[in-house]
Amino acid sequence: MAHFAKIDSSGIVLQVYTGTDNDNGKELELSARTGDTYRQTSYNTRGGIYYKPNSHEPSEDQSKAFRKNYAGKGFTYDEDRDAFIEPQPYPSWILNEDTCRWEAPVAYPDDGQVYDWNEETLNWVLVVLQP
Repeated sequence: MAHFAKIDSSGIVLQVYTGTDNDNGKELELSARTGDTYRQTSYNTRGGIYYKPNSHEPSEDQSKAFRKNYAGKGFTYDEDRDAFIEPQPYPSWILNEDTCRWEAPVAYPDDGQVYDWNEETLNWVLVVLQP
């Protein structure tokens, strides 16, 4: 399947539409026909890497990776980067220029537990899960 993001004049994604594989490369035709702006987006692309469908394993064929991330409603299409960027989750988070994904100023703990970000303390807080 091919996916196309409809973008407003400020670069905000209004909607993502699903087409057929035959629609690949049709974004300019869609834009010309409707008067709206469309950009194709890759469902399996995250952080500039194309993953095998239904997997967390990178594909051997990275030619399908484009526009850094799969678009979502409310994302921004950055024409200079040719990338879809999700809304910034917290003011302190920084955009990674390589992946076009937001990163916390403190690395997520690698101890297998679940954490939430606390913007006041600028740190991760352990989530206590109820049994």
